[in-house]
Amino acid sequence: MRLFKGARDLPPRIVMLDGSGSLSFDVVSWLSEQSIPLIRLNYQGDVASVIGGAGFAMCPDKVRWQIETRDDPDRRLAFSCDLIRQKLETSLTTLHQVIPSKMAARAISRIEGALEKIDSGSVASIDELRLIEAVAAGAYFASWQGLKLEWRSRRRHPVPDAWLTINGRNTFVGRRSMSNRNAKHPMNAVLNYAYGMLSSQVQIELVAEGYDPRRGIMHHDRKEADAFAFVFDMIEPRRAEIDAKALKFMLASVFTGADFVIRADGVCRLSPQLARRVCQVVGALRPEKVL
Repeated sequence: MRLFKGARDLPPRIVMLDGSGSLSFDVVSWLSEQSIPLIRLNYQGDVASVIGGAGFAMCPDKVRWQIETRDDPDRRLAFSCDLIRQKLETSLTTLHQVIPSKMAARAISRIEGALEKIDSGSVASIDELRLIEAVAAGAYFASWQGLKLEWRSRRRHPVPDAWLTINGRNTFVGRRSMSNRNAKHPMNAVLNYAYGMLSSQVQIELVAEGYDPRRGIMHHDRKEADAFAFVFDMIEPRRAEIDAKALKFMLASVFTGADFVIRADGVCRLSPQLARRVCQVVGALRPEKVL
């Protein structure tokens, strides 16, 4: 595909799925001139790099606000409570729109209880807030369990019985730890790619508005958020929006075993063709003002 400068059909972004090769400085300059970010997602759906785009210079006032909010315990807690409140409210919307009412009832009750506790102002620490979030999230994802996925050509492309329905979000790694990163179920593999797309958009939005994507507030003391901690913060309120898109896509599609690849360690990966479809489904996210 050849793209010309200033053309009306230029894409808003280019997404590369787990590719290999090299780029010239001319390409990087072209991307910057045309304000088109090139986003590379690795096989787990994580954002490996964002190149080009409009470019930015950090806004001193906004970065100072990030630092001051992170270092003030009261402001940090208030900021974090607001993030999780928005996340839970969006989760309720997803449950009402996508999950059958009988399956969603328990999760709705738990989330409404979590919202009441946050709104009461009784949350005393980030750790307590994370516990409230974890309990609500457990009920939220548990409501998905048992939703049926449609498969065809199972004789030609057999799939594990566990793939016939949606299971829990977490995956056991080894015998003790649990992780969402190495998906062993198609639903989780799709979510990882979808969250990767969300992360890339939020990172671009933060950079464009002058924030430092590495200076987290809620997530700054967590090991896994060392790279882009503020991105982790700002995707929280929008995760359930992605969940709704991914769930609707999974429940409305008919898959074959060829749509997924099972690695030697049991990790499930999307085929390149399916990964492109997932990016198309979740890629049309509305831009939002960060704060």
